[in-house]
Amino acid sequence: MRIIKEKTLVEYCKKSKYKPAEESLKAWVYEVRYSNWKNTNELKLKYVNASIITSKRVVFNIKGNNYRLIADIEYKLGLVFIVWFGTHQEYNRIDAKEIRYEG
Repeated sequence: MRIIKEKTLVEYCKKSKYKPAEESLKAWVYEVRYSNWKNTNELKLKYVNASIITSKRVVFNIKGNNYRLIADIEYKLGLVFIVWFGTHQEYNRIDAKEIRYEG
């Protein structure tokens, strides 16, 4: 899969409150980069704890669920768009269906 806006995650990890997630995010990026999911069922085989919000929107638990990453996935094109990343507490204050990437 090709990750769109991977640089966004790098920028987040420069901030002290997200720094603890850096290694977990690097592992996630590596795993996703070498994946080739065709649908949500295939994704769930690898990421059992991922939350499927819509047919394209997925929430991943990062670093033992201390952080959340929202992505939009275009399975046919093999693209993963980073939409949002934050702490679990920050996630609880947003609407995962409605939030949009603001780059």
